[in-house]
Amino acid sequence: MTRNVKLAPGEFYHLYNRGTEKRNIFQLETDYERFLTLLYLCNGENVVQLKLQGRTLSEVDRTNDRNQLIHICSYCLMPNHFHLLVQEKEEGGISRFMQKVTTGYTMYFNERHGRSGGLFQGRFKATHANNDRYLKYLISYIHLNPVKLIEPKWKESGIENRARAEKFLRQYRHSSFLDYLGESRLEEMIISKNTLPEYFSDNNYEEYFKECVTEWLNYKTI
Repeated sequence: MTRNVKLAPGEFYHLYNRGTEKRNIFQLETDYERFLTLLYLCNGENVVQLKLQGRTLSEVDRTNDRNQLIHICSYCLMPNHFHLLVQEKEEGGISRFMQKVTTGYTMYFNERHGRSGGLFQGRFKATHANNDRYLKYLISYIHLNPVKLIEPKWKESGIENRARAEKFLRQYRHSSFLDYLGESRLEEMIISKNTLPEYFSDNNYEEYFKECVTEWLNYKTI
């Protein structure tokens, strides 16, 4: 299948995919952990060898220099799908990275859960963040995605209880939201925050959450 979006170095893209037949692709905490580890290890030219490189982020040796294929700016893992905001570094980098991640994770998942066959719903999807306004919207959209777990209709009707949503996002460990709030944790090794424009770097916790919500609602109502 031909992709409608042309992937080009230096440009930002929203990448996403879900489980085939909308099945959950993350069932255990170890599933999330493996996918995050693959996000880190697959972002390089070398073949991934988990026995040598580590099966979890805590086992990974970060002292080795890597020629990254892409910059991962933000991510969110949901039970049956994932979102990534990335910048392509070199021609074909996104495609190579995604092929490594989805193949590696499918092999792991099938063995771990006793199944066979494809895990994802075809090729990954991509949209081009071709202006600053849309880029800011994507950061908000990706990081607010977990709110759907407590308010299933928030995307259609808005967030009903912002305080509860804020508390839930602070407790949700499977996105880069906490890394943008300045929490020190292993997962921050996955992302390249400095790749984003400067307007993402100066927000404190309260301002950043408010901006996420406001940006989403403002964009959504147009």
